[in-house]
Amino acid sequence: MGCDGGTIPKRHELVKGPRKAVKVDKTAELVARWYYCTLSQEKLCRPIVACELGRLYNKDAVIEFLLDKSADKTPMEAASHIKSIKNVTELNLADNPVWSGDKESKKGDTYDDIQSAQFICPVVGLEMNGRHRFCFLRNCGCVFSERALKEIKTEVCHK
Repeated sequence: MGCDGGTIPKRHELVKGPRKAVKVDKTAELVARWYYCTLSQEKLCRPIVACELGRLYNKDAVIEFLLDKSADKTPMEAASHIKSIKNVTELNLADNPVWSGDKESKKGDTYDDIQSAQFICPVVGLEMNGRHRFCFLRNCGCVFSERALKEIKTEVCHK
């Protein structure tokens, strides 16, 4: 009936194959980039700044990072390229009129739609939820979708 000593195990029973790599959920990664500060991992709140790499930060988190130059604190990889406040640009973001956000639920008992965004493109109306590419102008800080910049084809800010 088995386990009587007459069974010989096969190779696939003894040798474990390579472990499968853990796949990261793409939507969760995009939500993290567009909804949370890269430096402090807190929710993005105004004023929001961006570096030349396109990462979004809370301005107060960047200022705290720049002021805390103690020897025991190592520079974080997410902001190691930021040497002064001049390396970041404050963003002029257009609010999404249909976004309810934290206004509805103080207790946390409602469903949070991660595909609904707090900000939109002021030209085309696309939501900044990670599905579409967005660009910002370094001189004024205005944020547009890549689709809007292709349609306008101008070097001057629309505002």
